[in-house]
Amino acid sequence: MKIPFQSTVFHLGLLSVCTVMSANLHFQKLDAVVRSEMQDYGIGGIALALTDGQQLVYAAGYGEAHRDSVFRAGSVSKLFNAIAVMQLVEMGKLDLDVAFARLPGAVLPANPFLETSDITLRQLLSHRSGLQREAPVGGYFDDSQPTLAATCASVRGCAVVTPPNAKTRYSNIGPSLAGQVVATVSGELFEKFQQQHILAPLGMTHSAWLLRDVPEGKVLTSHLRVADGKGGFTHETTPLFDLGTLPAGNLYTTAPDLAQFIMMLDAGGKGPDGPVLKAESLQQMTEPQLDPKGGFGLGFALGKFRTHATIGHNGSVYGHSTALLYLPDSGLGVVVLGNEDIVSACMSRIANTALDVLLEVKTGEKPPSLAEYAVQERELAECLGNWESRSFWAELKMQESRLVGNFASQPCTLTPTAKDAFLLNSRIHDQVPVTFLRKDAGRIISFTAGTQKFTRVADQPTKIPDEWRRFLGSYGPRYIPLVVHEKFGRLYVTTENMVDYHLAPLNRNVFSLPPGMYDDEHAVFLTDKDGLVHSVNFANMILPRLHP
Repeated sequence: MKIPFQSTVFHLGLLSVCTVMSANLHFQKLDAVVRSEMQDYGIGGIALALTDGQQLVYAAGYGEAHRDSVFRAGSVSKLFNAIAVMQLVEMGKLDLDVAFARLPGAVLPANPFLETSDITLRQLLSHRSGLQREAPVGGYFDDSQPTLAATCASVRGCAVVTPPNAKTRYSNIGPSLAGQVVATVSGELFEKFQQQHILAPLGMTHSAWLLRDVPEGKVLTSHLRVADGKGGFTHETTPLFDLGTLPAGNLYTTAPDLAQFIMMLDAGGKGPDGPVLKAESLQQMTEPQLDPKGGFGLGFALGKFRTHATIGHNGSVYGHSTALLYLPDSGLGVVVLGNEDIVSACMSRIANTALDVLLEVKTGEKPPSLAEYAVQERELAECLGNWESRSFWAELKMQESRLVGNFASQPCTLTPTAKDAFLLNSRIHDQVPVTFLRKDAGRIISFTAGTQKFTRVADQPTKIPDEWRRFLGSYGPRYIPLVVHEKFGRLYVTTENMVDYHLAPLNRNVFSLPPGMYDDEHAVFLTDKDGLVHSVNFANMILPRLHP
């Protein structure tokens, strides 16, 4: 596939004259990685922007995308939502640690563990509230485009999943509840507040929160890998509509506009037209909150790139995938936008390559060399077969002397780094360490991938009970179906066209969901008077049956 691109280099202030040619060679390497990811994973268009301090260093569009193409930012939206909350905190109109239930416009589900007053804004913005992932109305499986107020109101009949502050559970409805409070306290619609107090001061002139506010035809057409209910996938054009969880994932924007956001971070909260946030507020937002592992600040995801701390967020929403990263110690930032559904790992690999380039050009810091281990085919053969963990299944095989496979519906590759050690890559896995474990006699008996431990599936696994066969089939919207199917004698469910999760029975109609996107939540199959399944209550969302 030939991938054309259009690029503009706005500023090379991080370079001396004698290194401009070298820098161009580095950017060519970045271009090569972008093209490779597009080729390998069928991504139609990518836009990227690189920053150094207060300068946009490089911006480019590839394939179907131009440098100024409008994409959906997905969960990068949560950063803007958190800034809106902090602006009202600075005004003295909100308090991060007061009981959320006491705030104007606050809505909460029932809490079986403690009083609802134990939940705070700080918990909602750092994913420590214990709330469910999605709202019954306006969640990820709902294309009816309800208002933010209606979406938030729908959680009243739900229950908090885990005790507040007990664990980190990623949620889209939690930040949305905070966004509704912003709207109520400010007296403005959420999108109007964002436009006036954040987008306009930052000069983000090509960004909007609602589809109706984007010029017709400007949102880049995107593509969706849709589960067909038969174990395969089709590739389709993505429908375009607004989420009810507006503050959590509905921002429409461009790579240069998001670069303006990164430059505000570098300036300690100052935008082109003055302060957006006080430096001390921004500092608080980018520090670990409540979780001893430090995964989230207020809205921001916190991480590491080599020895450098990172702040930012990834995003995936209906055919669009995003990565936004900023290195505070070096002042370098990167934005990557793609018009393919759930290719977050591809966006991360491109973003990491961009940081490699920027660091080497600016500081001389070279990326670590990753020499591939010369694995023997005999060693690979010992890894082959069918495997299961608490959450997922995996099938591993050899292809042209390389280890490849299917990781719970995601085609993947495993690159050897040492004896019995590999790095797992796919659309959603970016260099995930995989280690095979041997018994005393030397036979491989299990492997770990990230936090999950996999053991071999029996050569002749048992079949699911006949009673469970009535649950098999597809539920919910056709373009993002929930597919219940059998694998290795167990029930699995394909979620969001992305990955399969193991369903563990609690009673004849209720199954628990394992660690992953819907950790601690449930699938409840709903039947008519004759026992026929007509829908499933999946993590508080009622999804009607599509076909048996």
